[in-house]
Amino acid sequence: MIEVRPFGVKCNIRCRYCYQEPQRTFDSNRLYDIEAMKGSIVAEGGPFALFGGEPLLVPHADMEQLFAWGYERFGENGIQTNGSLIDDEHIRLFRTYNVRVGISLDGPGELNDIRWAGTLERTRAATSKSQQAVERLCQEGIIPSIIVTLHKQNATPERLPTLIAWMRDLALRGVTSVRLHLLEIDGPEVREHFALTTGENVNALMAFGQLQAEIPKLDLDVFSDMRRLLLGKDGAGHATTCVWNACDPYTTAAVRGVEGNGQRSNCGRTYKDGVEFVKAATPGYERYISLFHTPQEFGGCNGCRFFIMCKGQCPGTAIASDWRNRTEHCDVWKMLFTWMEAELLAEGNVPISLVPARKDVETILLEYWSRGANTTIEGALSERNLERA
Repeated sequence: MIEVRPFGVKCNIRCRYCYQEPQRTFDSNRLYDIEAMKGSIVAEGGPFALFGGEPLLVPHADMEQLFAWGYERFGENGIQTNGSLIDDEHIRLFRTYNVRVGISLDGPGELNDIRWAGTLERTRAATSKSQQAVERLCQEGIIPSIIVTLHKQNATPERLPTLIAWMRDLALRGVTSVRLHLLEIDGPEVREHFALTTGENVNALMAFGQLQAEIPKLDLDVFSDMRRLLLGKDGAGHATTCVWNACDPYTTAAVRGVEGNGQRSNCGRTYKDGVEFVKAATPGYERYISLFHTPQEFGGCNGCRFFIMCKGQCPGTAIASDWRNRTEHCDVWKMLFTWMEAELLAEGNVPISLVPARKDVETILLEYWSRGANTTIEGALSERNLERA
């Protein structure tokens, strides 16, 4: 994906857990150059999605210029927004220029208070506008995808039923795609005030798993990804989310950023302490070679039967914010993969994690990474005609 950030990380709200906040602290008032952005988008190969911060801070006329150009050149556009600024003109632009809309919203009412707008009154008003925007988009036939981050304000046992009921209502309105994020913890305050325990994260994800079983048309990325990975069906046409795909924090292949001045950039989840990495010319997979060989007690993944599926997960969630370590949510993912294994076995499917071919796939992945390349589980299996069972 090409993420175009005209205003960098500038935003109209201040989410209390936002991984971009350190960058925002050091970010100056940026100006953007539409022609420079277009040039970089062409160099990256398009299409693109407007990102931020909050991309709806871009004036309507400039947004239309970008979307009209993107539609003419690529046939589609995208945008990821908190939704609180969506108005009638934005709706027109989305419809006219085939814009795929993603809304970042952590639930209704108080469940979204963590997405702070300065005062509780303004926060609730912004949340209400975001909810109304989602409903309006559904009514207009511009069905948005939703990103939900799980934390203490929306996914504790007391609040989780409200979150699930809201998600069920969204599905009834036509929403079919939801991404569930575990909290990226970039400081002690976020950990103390907003981070769920391992048990709470597992409980929340299992509740969403039950919801997906209830409403099969609702695609919750976590579960569809884990199923594909365990079945070795993660190749072209059914690719999995970037967090499972051996992301190099210095090149972030899944996120090719373009800043307002046309400069190329990486996924902001890998930036720590406000330091933005210069995008490297070629990817490296040292993290994954190291994780494979490093004992688990030292932050690695050695001996884990889920390594080829998880690969230590997103470097942005690494232990101690050090991308060389595996994710600090390791215990959560182990429990979820173990649960999914049992689900697949009950269906008569044998997961890759439980068959001898797993070791062969590990060897193939290491061979690819050692020469600066990457492949999927499906690619590794087909390369040597390995059996999934």
